[in-house]
This record gives sequence, C-alpha cells and structure tokens, in this order.
Amino acid sequence: MKSIGEQLKTARENRGISIDDAAHETNIARKYLVALESEDFSQFTAETYALGFLKNYGEYLGLNAKELFALYRVIKIQEAPVPVEQLLHTPLNIRHILTMSIIVLFALAAGGGAAYYFFFMPKNGHIEELAKRQPVEYSLAEGSLEKRFYEGDTLIIPFGENSYKVSLHSIGDLITLSAPEKDIKLGLNNESVADINSDGITELRISAVDYARNRSDVGALLRFDIININEPVSDTQVFDAPPAVSGTAPRVIFSAVNPYPFTLQVAFSGYCMFRWEILREPNRQARNERYFVKGDEQTIQAQNGVRIWVSNSSVVKILAIGGGHNISLELGSPGEAIVEDIYWTRDDDGRYKLIQTRLES
Repeated sequence: MKSIGEQLKTARENRGISIDDAAHETNIARKYLVALESEDFSQFTAETYALGFLKNYGEYLGLNAKELFALYRVIKIQEAPVPVEQLLHTPLNIRHILTMSIIVLFALAAGGGAAYYFFFMPKNGHIEELAKRQPVEYSLAEGSLEKRFYEGDTLIIPFGENSYKVSLHSIGDLITLSAPEKDIKLGLNNESVADINSDGITELRISAVDYARNRSDVGALLRFDIININEPVSDTQVFDAPPAVSGTAPRVIFSAVNPYPFTLQVAFSGYCMFRWEILREPNRQARNERYFVKGDEQTIQAQNGVRIWVSNSSVVKILAIGGGHNISLELGSPGEAIVEDIYWTRDDDGRYKLIQTRLES
C-alpha cells in the first residue's frame, strides 16, 4: 500500500490540482499540505491538528480517512524508540516475536479505532470540554498580537479614555469576528481593517493566519496590528505623474480631511505578470515584480501612492482599504496591459483625495 504522502500527492495530481489551489479550496495553509504530502508531522503543534488536517485533506481528495489514520498510527509506532532494556536483552525467541506481533497489531487496531471514534463518532466528551472552557481576554494597546483564538475569546483595545472589543464569534467556512463598527468575515490568509471608535479612520488590521474550515474545536490563529494613523501623512501633495491616457478621467477612491495609509488587496483569477512600486517613500521605492497564477493574493501597503503594471488586467481584482472603507477598483479588459497610479492628491479647497488614474504605458 502506498504511504500517506504518496496517496495524497497522487490523488491531487490525478485531479490536476496544484498545491496552491488545494490550499485555497480547503482553507488549510499551504505549508501544512506540503507537510502532509512529505509526511513531516513535526510541522504540527499537536497531533489533533495533524489528524484534523489529514482528515479534511483526505476527504477533499476523495480518499478513505480511516485508512489514512491507520497508516498514520503505523508511522507513529515505527517512530517510537525501543527501550534500552530490550536493546541489551538477548535475542528474542519465536514466542516473544509472536507476542510482540500480537501487541503491535492490537495497538494498531486500538489506534485506528480511537481515531475513528474521535473523528466520526459524536464528540460528547470533547464538546463538554469546550463548553467548560472559559473565554479568554487579551489586550493590545500598540504593536501586534498573534494568538490562537477560540469562539468567545476577545481582544480588548484601549483607545483614549475608552476600551473597545473585538471577539471571535464563529468559525465556519469563514471566520466571523464581532467588532464595534461591524462584523468582519475573513478567509484563510485574508486581511481586513476596522475603525474601532467610528471616527472614520482605521486603527486595527486583522489577519487570518491559519484555521480549519468548520472546526471550532481547533480555533483560529489570528494576527492583530495596531495601525498608527493618527497623524497625517507627511509631505503629501499632488504627484508629478506621467500623462494620463487621453479620454480617461481619474477616479476618486477616498476623500478625507487628512490623508492616511491605505492597503491594496490584490487577488488573481488567472495568469498575470504584475509589477508594483511604492511612490514617494524613499526607503520603499524598489520595484517588485512577480508572475502570479489563479488563487494567488498580494497585499500592498502604502502611505502616499502606488504604481502598478498589469499584463492581463481582467484577471486582477483590487480592493482598496482605508479610513474604514473597502472599495473595489475596476481595471481593464481581457488581455489588456495597463499602467495605473493610485495616490493621494489635494484639490483647491484643501481636501485630500486618493485617486486612480490610467497612464500611458
């Protein structure tokens, strides 16, 4: 019989699924799928996570989870060290060999039965254990926090004279967080921002680092970053940009009394060469370029502006995030190569606008 890794990899390749596509569709981080296919179980912090991901990935590929569990138990038994007393003992006779064989077979059966019970039978004991668990409160005034949250856990954010709460409400196909402004839904490796005190400025960035779909018992690894945007962006002014394409008008994305840092979440639904460059930030002006495929994502954060080059604009979707707003940006048609600037400018009445403008390529 093929090993666990061979079965997983063969099943995936026979279906014509890339490892990145599998990660996107199962909501299991790519590094864990690679670990399962290479049988590197040291990548999992607990056996529960390894078995949970193995079950979900196996079922996604149409494999028998019980057989995969049995093979996993064999690996664990083989990895167990032999007691020193046995190494120093005289060679075993036939009776001892038969006895040990029976013990090993019994252990395999018991292990497989336990795995079957744990994943396929009602988990009353586990449900009771989760019910007894008291929600945990964390606090974050500045910097970042990355923790595994379970349903009911809360992050307290002191801000001015008040404190604000962000709680993990539920783990389904998506993670749902309860925040002061509105509920936030996140998929794996997705990111969102929150205006926690409803002043029109985002103060918190939230990222879903890792979770298993519909597995509230496993929890979700979340990252929270306090965004320092209380001060206006310095030296913000109209860009001396290249001429815009004739017949096109700049689009206003955000409008505000003061400019603030913004984020572009870029998602790819097909093959595309994508290049970006941060504008008017001396320490970040290096040009970045990558060839992206379906399912890839890229997050770009900037203070003043970003210039993008896109080889196939119809497969690129961009979400601009800033000031408590999420705005989808339209790009171009299939096969069209474009160059665009997204940057802060100021109009005659002194109000700032984040605009999107097409440039001559």
